[in-house]
Amino acid sequence: MIRFFDGGMGSMLKLAAGELPEKLNINEPDRVFAVHKGYADAGAQFITANTFGANSLKYDNVDELVKAGVVLAKKAGKKVALDIGPSGKLLKPMGDLDFERAVELFAEVVNAGKDGSDVVIIETMSDTYELKAAVLAAKENCDLPVIASMIFDEKGRLLTGGDVKSACAMLEGLGVDYVGVNCGLGPKQMIPLVKAMRACTSLPIIVMPNAGLPESVNGQTVYNVSPEEFAEDMLEIAKIGVSILGGCCGTTPAHIKAMIELCKDVPDSVPDKKDDTIVCSYSTAVSIGKKPVVIGERINPTGKKLFKEALRNHDMDYIIKEGLSQYDKGAHILDVNVGLPEIDEVKMLSDAVFNLQSVLPAPLQLDSSDAAALEKAMRIYNGKPMVNSVNGKQTSMNEIFPLVKKYGGVVVCLCLDENGIPETAQGRIDIAKKIIATAQEYGIEKKDLVVDALTMTISTNKDNAIETLKAVNYIRNELGVGTVLGVSNISFGLPKRDAINTAFFTLALENGLSAGIINPLSEPMMNAYYSFNALMGYDDNCTEYIESVTATQSTAPSTSNLDLKTAIIKGIKEDAGICAKELLKDTQPLDIINEYIIPALDVVGDGFEKNKVFLPQLLMSADSAKEAFSVIKEHLVLSGQEKKSENKIVIATVEGDIHDIGKNIVKVLLANYGFDVIDLGKDVKCETVLEETIKNDCKLVALSALMTTTVPNMEKTIKLIHENTDAKVMVGGAVLTKSYADMIDADFYAKDAMESVRIAKSFFGGEA
Repeated sequence: MIRFFDGGMGSMLKLAAGELPEKLNINEPDRVFAVHKGYADAGAQFITANTFGANSLKYDNVDELVKAGVVLAKKAGKKVALDIGPSGKLLKPMGDLDFERAVELFAEVVNAGKDGSDVVIIETMSDTYELKAAVLAAKENCDLPVIASMIFDEKGRLLTGGDVKSACAMLEGLGVDYVGVNCGLGPKQMIPLVKAMRACTSLPIIVMPNAGLPESVNGQTVYNVSPEEFAEDMLEIAKIGVSILGGCCGTTPAHIKAMIELCKDVPDSVPDKKDDTIVCSYSTAVSIGKKPVVIGERINPTGKKLFKEALRNHDMDYIIKEGLSQYDKGAHILDVNVGLPEIDEVKMLSDAVFNLQSVLPAPLQLDSSDAAALEKAMRIYNGKPMVNSVNGKQTSMNEIFPLVKKYGGVVVCLCLDENGIPETAQGRIDIAKKIIATAQEYGIEKKDLVVDALTMTISTNKDNAIETLKAVNYIRNELGVGTVLGVSNISFGLPKRDAINTAFFTLALENGLSAGIINPLSEPMMNAYYSFNALMGYDDNCTEYIESVTATQSTAPSTSNLDLKTAIIKGIKEDAGICAKELLKDTQPLDIINEYIIPALDVVGDGFEKNKVFLPQLLMSADSAKEAFSVIKEHLVLSGQEKKSENKIVIATVEGDIHDIGKNIVKVLLANYGFDVIDLGKDVKCETVLEETIKNDCKLVALSALMTTTVPNMEKTIKLIHENTDAKVMVGGAVLTKSYADMIDADFYAKDAMESVRIAKSFFGGEA
């Protein structure tokens, strides 16, 4: 049968302004226990410890708070879930929190609370990178089952752009025990998300919705779904097929009791086993299956003098531009090989991965023969990577398979062993079988393997192509494992290599090649790829083929400097500064801003709203625009032309709310559109907002709240500003809706960061 968790904690505690729930574990334990007891009496089988926000960024006594929280939950007489919520900060490069520091923060909570807990629940996560840090912290510091639950919007996206498929692929790779969704939405709005999760994961599912959407009634935050309606909707979710149900913000013991009464006889239903081979970035999942995929080969120093020089100089912009050029030309996955004898490959590979994933949504193939380099890169990779490679040598398998088991990934299996590369297809097939069998001993399924039958040049042996193709065909069709080849190896030592490469690529695709490592900038190779898909029925209505030959594709960045607009759109900070300096030689600063910087930001903003660009790219573009602005500002200061913008905006997270992720994103974007942003920080008293608004003669105030318990302070702040100034107030935050914003008398509601820019532009342009 389905198991049942409890419901909301913060919304049940009725917190006063500035009151932090975790402190009550020590200061008012009876108050916390009363909530736990209410849920236990309602029938909840798992009680969630009041540890959601406990981390050393907020408290200096985390160990004490967490231990007390677990004891209180245990006292209710049920199983205890050690609760881990977000840190409240964005990880680098979007924010200032280092990945390993995030792992440390979460590890402190795990170590403090694992004794006495029955499960670790990591919940309300809106960023896959932070979620990965929390999962690693849990799995490295305890043996408890791990639940990973995320907060999606109604479009099925996380704050930082992840969708259900990519997030689930990463979590399965990391070995969590349950995946799920909580917070942000009511049960009815979660139904499509649960269906999407069932369709892409093999893991059991947990669902914990809010009691609908928040409303303001007499200055109090209330939720619009009754216990009876909640239970009816949860029954519908239960019948879709889940393993655990519970509640989040606004739910009460009455909601949980009604849910249990209706759903208690519905059987636990784990999704069907999925055999899809999936690699993913933070936002994009790529399936390696029937339809072949393109892996870009150009981030590799072999035979590339300029690339080698870039590696020696630690020139990350060069590597980023190589990635962008391939992605723009249709590569689905990017191979990343930075091995040179004279450099520190461990550091270089992780640096390259960090920088590439900061700008590009494409999944990466981590390519190295150095196990230490692979481990560090896999650890900081935001998603589920391809790992190139393992081979049939026992030492190789013993090194690489434990890494793949721990961090997740689709590993490339090379058909070579202690005796080298067999000349015959059968010899390579035998090695493939050995690798597959050994992988299974490590708990790695066939779906997480792709076999490289190895391409040997035909200039040394006329049968090399034929034997490789035989092996590819057998491995794909008889062993049922995906295949990959470095295609261009076939033509080493021959003239006009593109002709041979294209013919071999087509033959390999026909013989079952799942993924080709090729040069996407080669028009003949990409023509062969699109043509094959059209001919084999993998391209509905020949759409991709037609687009590839008729559409005017965006010009791929070269390895020279970009123009300013492209540098900002692509998020290449260094080039943005260089381009701005160059333009200042013969272009007025205001013209640069209006003709290059703002239009570039508008392009990125439009992509963000259409779900084509995601938060990391948005912020990297903003960072590049900031670099250009700083160059222009320096020029204006030196020439005595500097003027402060008259369009001032006070921005703050309201009193009692210590989360400033959303506020910081809005601040960056508003500043890059030329507004003078006065950031008051987080947990800001109503009176302080008013004082700063009057002092700076601001006509627009932006307020953020992430917690339901702090929204009343937003209403108080709005009232104070309206009573004492003629300023208008714009509000936003995860817990807000347009109707709620109207109820608390806000002048504008910004559903996301780009909407705040549009409101500000319209307001100061006299259109609002």
